[in-house]
Amino acid sequence: MKLITKTLAAVGLATAAMASMPASAQVQGNIATVNTPGVIINTTAFQNAYQQIGTTYKTQLDTMVQRNQERQTLLQQLDTNGDNQLDEAEQQAAQNSQQATRIGAIDQELQQLSNQVDGARIYAIEQILRQYSPALQEVVTQRQIQMVVSPDAVIYAPQQANITQQVATALNAKVASVQVVPPQDWQPTRNAVGMFQQIQQALMTAQAIQQAQAAQQGAQQPNNQAPTGR
Repeated sequence: MKLITKTLAAVGLATAAMASMPASAQVQGNIATVNTPGVIINTTAFQNAYQQIGTTYKTQLDTMVQRNQERQTLLQQLDTNGDNQLDEAEQQAAQNSQQATRIGAIDQELQQLSNQVDGARIYAIEQILRQYSPALQEVVTQRQIQMVVSPDAVIYAPQQANITQQVATALNAKVASVQVVPPQDWQPTRNAVGMFQQIQQALMTAQAIQQAQAAQQGAQQPNNQAPTGR
């Protein structure tokens, strides 16, 4: 649950980070760019779905935290010289040990649990993506845009050229909510899997920015204290 909370807390930072990339562009009012992961992240359906997944799959998420902690403890037991890594000698000594056997079992369990949680996220994203093209077309028509290009293809453009938020607003009107429990025979589309990976990367980047900002503020705080006299 804490993992999901931190992820959702980073959504705003992810959007800001993506919007500040040298990315959003428009030429002569007829060419624009849109950041597709940013559009999805900005939708209410996406944010509510990720929160709901944190509740629906709480057992899996809590178990993943516990297993990761157990795995770290086992690795520390195998790290006989205490340098926080397993050298070749330690790896050889660990072969066929109870710790190594347990770590292997944990890894398999973590993969199964992760597949369940990530499957729910991909399923939610897939449902939102179904209305992405109509939402984009709506904005393109309203603004009389002749071409939409990838942000990565633009070297410079004014911020107002970015239509990411406008497309997200249009998408919100088309997709109010999504389901987070996939049908038993459901198979994710390649497009949805790719978008999920891009979104996760954006959220991880945003979380790293958030942590760096918090660390910087913590380092500056002592310097901001008023000096005391004798």
